[in-house]
Amino acid sequence: MTTKSLGDALPDEIARVTEILGHYQQIGPAGAFGVMMIKASLDRATRALAGGDIGAMLVAVNDLKEYSE
Repeated sequence: MTTKSLGDALPDEIARVTEILGHYQQIGPAGAFGVMMIKASLDRATRALAGGDIGAMLVAVNDLKEYSE
């Protein structure tokens, strides 16, 4: 098993969860709460990555890993 660096894993998780976000958006009003939660998680992850805050990046990658299709 290959271990990814945090700098590689977080963008991968952002991309994966962005795809999941699209599924929730397709649901319509029934997916609205999920859309709100996912957008908040993606926003935190993007800010952590842009800021280079290792602690926030670690929290963000673990948060994003909780989302499944």
